[in-house]
Amino acid sequence: MLRRAFLASLPLAFDAAGASPGNWPGFRGPDATGVSGDDPRLPERWSATENILWKTQIQGAGWSSPIVWGNRVFVTAAAGERKKEAVQRGFYDAPQNPQPPKDLHHWDVFALDFETGRIVWRTEVHRGVPNTPRHPKNSYASETPVTDGAFIYAHFGNLGAYCLDWKGRIVWSKKWPPHATVGGWGTASSPLLDQERLYILDDNAEASNLLALDKKTGREIWRVVRHEQGSWATPYIWRNHHRTEIVVSVTNKVQSYDWSGQVLWELRGTSHNKIASPFSAHGLLYISAAYGPVYAIRPGASGDISLAKGESSNGAVAWSLAQGGSYTTSPLVYGDYYYTLHDRGFLTCHEATTGREVYGKQRIDREAGEFTSSPWAYNGRLFCLSEAGDTFVVAAGPEFNVLRKNSLEEFTMATPAIAQGSLILRTESSLFRIGKTGAETQQP
Repeated sequence: MLRRAFLASLPLAFDAAGASPGNWPGFRGPDATGVSGDDPRLPERWSATENILWKTQIQGAGWSSPIVWGNRVFVTAAAGERKKEAVQRGFYDAPQNPQPPKDLHHWDVFALDFETGRIVWRTEVHRGVPNTPRHPKNSYASETPVTDGAFIYAHFGNLGAYCLDWKGRIVWSKKWPPHATVGGWGTASSPLLDQERLYILDDNAEASNLLALDKKTGREIWRVVRHEQGSWATPYIWRNHHRTEIVVSVTNKVQSYDWSGQVLWELRGTSHNKIASPFSAHGLLYISAAYGPVYAIRPGASGDISLAKGESSNGAVAWSLAQGGSYTTSPLVYGDYYYTLHDRGFLTCHEATTGREVYGKQRIDREAGEFTSSPWAYNGRLFCLSEAGDTFVVAAGPEFNVLRKNSLEEFTMATPAIAQGSLILRTESSLFRIGKTGAETQQP
């Protein structure tokens, strides 16, 4: 009965989100939620040899997600001229005072044919020696590009933003000087595209900014000078019944801006590291802080909406969890439930509208290792991708149940794209298109 009630709620959730089955234009999809509508073509099982429609090697390193529009897949990468160093895997402390590499690097945007995986064009947007270091598990191409179906917009932190046409020609570029980042860990916040504007969060350890650019020309419309110390989270455009907001999750707080760059509200009391991105569902805005609290915000807030000591809600905060946040992954709302994939391989589930716990930390698999990619969902399933390249398929709903493990046997930290009945999944060296290639055996 519970499962039937859960599945009955899904179409309403998808309709409200406005997810498109054809295009996946930016990080976590058209509505930045990681949720796709039901599509019987989408795969539930795969391996390194099963249900692989194509596999294409991508030269260079990058943990940006692929995006899809029509018959094109786009992805970014940065390649050094020395031998590429293997990514150090698993759990470890960040190195002290990392140094940037000294070899020449090439920053590229790739376009691939959706049907065949053939590289249609590769455009080098910048060439030079990196001026700033990065965390060993970061890359110089971790920001996911975004497209409106006419142009592709790529942002590389500490370099600049680039607009390319459908043939890979650079239409405009806007560059800025490099700045030190928190811990020397590099950058990762992806650009946002909304109507005629491109928004870029450039928070760092020296001179932080939020910029609104004209998407056609790169002209700066406004710039908010910010006194923040860094964020790896992608901002979010929140359209609610009151207004449209630009929500930014940063060190120890969350801020919302209006169309002109004025602060609407601010929420303090989150945590230092911000990697998970905000998103909305069920009329609420969800904020997650690394190893810290989770907040569900009501629309229409203004001023300081921080919780007082001992509070878990107020007029603006519908509910909160004191220690519910994940580290690198963004959470997921699917149907009536709010799911958190923790980096050490645990999944939790709460009611999306109330925050009530449905189930606490459930270990996905004792051998799974670390999870960095954000989870995604479709067809009544949650998908949790480990760094080892294992995707664990979990039944959506109030009961925790791991249905299967799909292994690609390649290291990955990128969040996939979902489009046209396929997954586009990036590993350390390649891009995969995964889809049903024939009769698929059903789970008994």
